[in-house]
Amino acid sequence: MKKIVIVGCGRLSTIVVDAIVSGILDEYDLVGVYSRTFAKAESLSSRMNEKGKSCRVCRDLNELLSLKPDFLVELASPNAMRELALPTLQNGTSIITLSIGALADSVFYNEVMNTAKLNGTKVYIASGATGGFDVLRTAFLMGNASAKFFNEKNPRALMGTTVYDDSLLNEQKTVFSGNAKEAIKLFPTKVNVSVAASLASVGPENMEMTMVSTPGFIGDTQRVEIKNDQVHAVIDVYSATAEIAGWSVVNTLLNIVSPIVF
Repeated sequence: MKKIVIVGCGRLSTIVVDAIVSGILDEYDLVGVYSRTFAKAESLSSRMNEKGKSCRVCRDLNELLSLKPDFLVELASPNAMRELALPTLQNGTSIITLSIGALADSVFYNEVMNTAKLNGTKVYIASGATGGFDVLRTAFLMGNASAKFFNEKNPRALMGTTVYDDSLLNEQKTVFSGNAKEAIKLFPTKVNVSVAASLASVGPENMEMTMVSTPGFIGDTQRVEIKNDQVHAVIDVYSATAEIAGWSVVNTLLNIVSPIVF
């Protein structure tokens, strides 16, 4: 039985916990949870307790890592990933993360990679709301590849960002055009998938990124396109809610322990 802990106790973490409780992730035991909002961590822990399993609600990362988990599932934010990555890997604990945006920083990326190597640990990048990492990686390895990423959102999803203004509620607009590294700085919690796709292929500085705001649009469209001299691939994913991201973590955990890996 593999021991896991969770950082970030929102809706997506509930999907992972329910997969453990229902037996989908029957090779894992959730031993601890941590959230900046203690009540959310308590609520998540109670789902395990109802099934007669013990799951500690931890006050900080140190207490969580003291449980000596095999894996830490990060479902919080790029800032949280920055804080926890190195001490977690040094603890002998591998990471499954959705906050791939933190790895757009090449210095931090190399620190994470070197720390993982030194400690025999790994960082697993969950696909989130996109996909096709295998074909992206393959096309890139073939050489001479270029790639671009398109994202469509409802304008209300952009509230609180520097690109938002009330005109977006009535008019479709391109609110960002640049590369994935620039995008994650402007939208630190909203375009992690573009960084994930770029790390699987041409890199954050070379992944062209466009974001469009559409009034009345529901959900998210993520479209990644890669071309080389022989291959032209387009991965187009629409999701009405963010639940696909939680299920991508479940799939990653299944692949880790499966004798057949998709």
